[in-house]
Amino acid sequence: MTLTIEQGAELLRRVHETVAARIVGQDTTIEDALVAFAARGHLLIEGVPGTAKTLLARTLARALGVRFARVQFTPDLMPADVTGVSLLRDPARGFEFQPGPVFTDLLLGDEINRAPAKTQSALLEAMAERQVTADGNSRSLGELFTVFATQNPVEHEGTYPLPEAQLDRFLIKTVMGYPSQEAELAMLAEHEAGFDPERPGEKLADPVMDADAARELRALVDQVRVASEVQAYVAAITRGTRTEPALSLGASPRASVALMRAARGSALLEGRAFVTPDDVKERAPAVLRHRVTLAPELEVEGRSTDDVLASILARVPAPQ
Repeated sequence: MTLTIEQGAELLRRVHETVAARIVGQDTTIEDALVAFAARGHLLIEGVPGTAKTLLARTLARALGVRFARVQFTPDLMPADVTGVSLLRDPARGFEFQPGPVFTDLLLGDEINRAPAKTQSALLEAMAERQVTADGNSRSLGELFTVFATQNPVEHEGTYPLPEAQLDRFLIKTVMGYPSQEAELAMLAEHEAGFDPERPGEKLADPVMDADAARELRALVDQVRVASEVQAYVAAITRGTRTEPALSLGASPRASVALMRAARGSALLEGRAFVTPDDVKERAPAVLRHRVTLAPELEVEGRSTDDVLASILARVPAPQ
């Protein structure tokens, strides 16, 4: 089957509803996750423990109907634990490659900043080129391969900050905060009714689509048009970060491409075949917040990159 823009938007709406039924009060994060997946991008989820970051990835994979694997990142994790290793099972046949958890559709890297640089570098190749190299051979991961990674913003002991090169490979960084009181009460009611995500075999969600439909969704995003005026708006925003005194490091040209891709995903969510300036403005903070660096003096004052990005978005004129 070949999906239309309207059918693709309807599928995404149903996936959103399915995930939101389990992950209550996190609509923005769910939208960010859907945009990242549809736009062939990776997602970094930042939040304190217990805000359902892992559950979000598991539930979304189930609703999308794609393969899912999870890696708990630890300081002693080796690259082969992620990519796979060659084993000598039968001397007559020689070494056989045993694929690691990276050979999947949606890989959850839990607490990714707890892994050392060598392991993070192995994952960087997978994210950048959707392939892994082991024993001198390159192996494809498939076109649906996507990384969702989580990190804790408050606990720094035993962590390794992600290098800028790897942060830049995440299309979107979403911040998962505490839910509202109403959402938390709804979550408690779900648990009182018997839902327990930690119970083995617990049914998280019904699949809304399958891997073939997911591929078609990504093809639809490529069909979304971006007018030249909107392209100029994207470039003006990212270039504005490079001349902003409050930032010691601005966004790279890759950030411009990422912002345009994310805006296309947003347009598809709305059922449109074209990107509007509002699509760009809506996704700009999530696309840029991990690609810029706040000046040290402002960090001491308690300001955030989101504050600075908001001021840039406010002064860059949007096309009419």
